[in-house]
Amino acid sequence: MRKRANEYLFSELSGRILSSAIRVHRTLGPGLLENAYRACLVRQLALDGLGCEDEVAVAVNYQGIEVADAYRADIIVERSILLELKAVERLSRVREAQVLTYLRLSGIRVGLLLNFNVARLKDGIRRFIV
Repeated sequence: MRKRANEYLFSELSGRILSSAIRVHRTLGPGLLENAYRACLVRQLALDGLGCEDEVAVAVNYQGIEVADAYRADIIVERSILLELKAVERLSRVREAQVLTYLRLSGIRVGLLLNFNVARLKDGIRRFIV
């Protein structure tokens, strides 16, 4: 039963985020750099009434020492879902592992890996739950 509950964790919020991302992708299309998609998605999320932060610093604890700016999450929406944006030919296992690591380090349980360099955004979406 726990697996089933996890499948639906933040599913409504995920749907709203994906709707915003699809709107951005339909407007801009593939072929831009990640920074352009991030800036436009942050704007669209705000227009759609979702609170978000971009370039969020996340600390890493290394051998008992906190490294404050070890990485930056592309976007965190409603302090609940981490978004990692890419504009690559195809998503690799390394990109997926990156999102899983970011989730573990940030304490956020749901992540979306979005590749905007595709003809249809739905073909560039991966959802992760930890």
